[in-house]
Amino acid sequence: MAFSPDGRTLATGGADATERLWDVATGTTRTTLTAPTGTDGSVAFSPDGRTLATACVDHAVRLWDVTTGNTRSTLTGHTGDVMSVA
Repeated sequence: MAFSPDGRTLATGGADATERLWDVATGTTRTTLTAPTGTDGSVAFSPDGRTLATACVDHAVRLWDVTTGNTRSTLTGHTGDVMSVA
């Protein structure tokens, strides 16, 4: 999980192939992002908070537009699961 740079949004990732963006003040889900396969739970915001990166068990990293919930791009090339080392 990760907080957005402004602290207003919490991103969580799960093995159910969904990432959720939560409104910290209200505790409600703002957006649900659905990947084709599950993530390993690793999520990270860009410094400006407009992009979310997710690590996936399909050997890819997905970059999401936080405002629209759309995938901006998919980064491929790993031969194994992509995991966070932080």
